[in-house]
Amino acid sequence: MGMTDPALSARHVAFDWGGVFTAGTFDGRSTQNVADRSGVPVERVRESYFRHVRQLEVGAWTLNHFWSVLQQETDVEMGYLDFEALYLGSIADHAPMYATLAGLSPGVRVGLLSNNYPVVSDHLRADPRFARFDALVFSNELGHKKPAPEAFAALEAAMQRPAAQTAFVDDVQENIDAANAAGFHGILYHHEAHEAFERELAQWLESGGTKS
Repeated sequence: MGMTDPALSARHVAFDWGGVFTAGTFDGRSTQNVADRSGVPVERVRESYFRHVRQLEVGAWTLNHFWSVLQQETDVEMGYLDFEALYLGSIADHAPMYATLAGLSPGVRVGLLSNNYPVVSDHLRADPRFARFDALVFSNELGHKKPAPEAFAALEAAMQRPAAQTAFVDDVQENIDAANAAGFHGILYHHEAHEAFERELAQWLESGGTKS
């Protein structure tokens, strides 16, 4: 039984991706995997990675260019195609959230607002499970990343529903604060409290979204 009667639904939900639909952090796992594969110390990989990753998040660089810069700075010896496969293979699904997604009633519009990267966003869009989303907003395609107001304005436009009718789920408090400021109903997510989250989301969808 899905959450809310689809014929009556006036409340909707949008999600972050990393840390919500993934177990742990994608960046932490991918940089560790590069270090393990190459033998280069992970601290060296991460210093370069995190100094430049914003260029991916706002779509300024392709993943190929990003990798060429990291190779030059870290001396990692790995071809781009091998890196791309390793990068995409660093995604670790958080199964409970995908179950929650599948259980939402058809009348609930579902969105995604993710600070994400070229190639990864295409990979996610092609995932059959993502067909449940009515709106996908990726920072690398938008040119703005959370917590920027432009990111939440783009989400509201893509949802085609007022922000006040939409809950936004994220695992970072700064993004929840920005979502609330933009008029959304922010819900801070913790992996270890998934059942409590499901109850909170169900209450939002069924009660009119008033905070208790």
